[in-house]
Amino acid sequence: MTLATEQIEISKFMSFLQDWDHGTKAIRHQILNDFINTSKGKTSPELELQFAQGASLFLTRLTAWLRITYMVGTCVTEQLQAIGIFLSAASGHRYLIEILEVGGILTLLEILRLKQLQEDAKQEALKLLTIIANAGRKYKELICESYGVRNIAECLANSKLEKTQEQAQILLELLAQGNPKYQLQVYKGLIALLPCTSPKVQQMALQALRTLQSIVKIVHPCIVDPLLNILRTIHYEVQYEAIEFIKVLLNYKVRQALLEGVVARLTPSTENQPKILHDEPTSNLAESSPLYVQQAAAAKVIGIIIKESTEIAEEMLQLKVVHHLMIAMGNLEHASSQKQACLTLEVSIYGSYLIHTFPVVEEHVRQAIGESFYELYMKNPENLYLKMDSIQAAVLVNNKVNIPGSMEAAAE
Repeated sequence: MTLATEQIEISKFMSFLQDWDHGTKAIRHQILNDFINTSKGKTSPELELQFAQGASLFLTRLTAWLRITYMVGTCVTEQLQAIGIFLSAASGHRYLIEILEVGGILTLLEILRLKQLQEDAKQEALKLLTIIANAGRKYKELICESYGVRNIAECLANSKLEKTQEQAQILLELLAQGNPKYQLQVYKGLIALLPCTSPKVQQMALQALRTLQSIVKIVHPCIVDPLLNILRTIHYEVQYEAIEFIKVLLNYKVRQALLEGVVARLTPSTENQPKILHDEPTSNLAESSPLYVQQAAAAKVIGIIIKESTEIAEEMLQLKVVHHLMIAMGNLEHASSQKQACLTLEVSIYGSYLIHTFPVVEEHVRQAIGESFYELYMKNPENLYLKMDSIQAAVLVNNKVNIPGSMEAAAE
């Protein structure tokens, strides 16, 4: 480039900066759009050439205006997109440093907290934080040190758009990877999302937890109750993720607590006794329904995991799982609980490996419900609930099945 040409480019750039400095909101909005449309994907050298080796002067103006206007929502999305061009530019590490030096991380995290901002602005803020996190471990630590995990998790919980939620999930997973100092903080942040009322958020939190489990390698005991409480959901995609995560956690130290918890949830705290045994009216179905959904899901979980491990099956039998399954079978107020419990109990009796290992289960069930009822059950376990009367339900709910000691000793 000749000296004359260079002077022309510098003059154009100075004129550009003056237009920005003296421009109205509308003019700045147009400048931002023009820059975004013409500069996406440019490298650092290309940006420097575009701005006569003064790209940082424009970037400084962008970050300054963002800090002044983000709380009122002035062109926030466009400003973030423009800053993103600098952050994502190849060989543009110095732009990242310049943004961090003026408190860029704190500004981006604050944008996530503002309820008045549109979600597209929050999506862009999450994208920029992801670019920063991808720059290396120390940048992940900077985000976490700035209460980033909490802000990002809250953004995930409060967002209505799936794109925003997905971007937040990606960022949380990224912050835990290659960041041993804060990976447990991310893990706990995801656990805190499990009680969220949004099924999509619960699903994403469970997916992220399952992904991170092999990285974190330990399990915090506080995960057991919120995880099992998710079994109350009527959303099968969430229930599926919960069951898959439970299967993973059975390989960790919380295994006993999980097994005890899932068995306990076969007997909801609102006692479900058949009406024939009581004069008092049953509890309001609308209030107890989530507990019955959880009861059915617990029976389903048990059926899945005892098929996969004889060792786990024996542990569950020692937790009186047969007794509790029979109670669920007698729940006349929730057909799904009856169906799932019937199917799982059949596995406990006639699973391909259990019939040889635990024949005592069949003996106890047969004795508890009587020969004729047992034969009716074994003819068609899946549809038994359609034929069950209140007397049979009472027999199941009041069963006293208790398989004692070691199953091997009992089998002998």
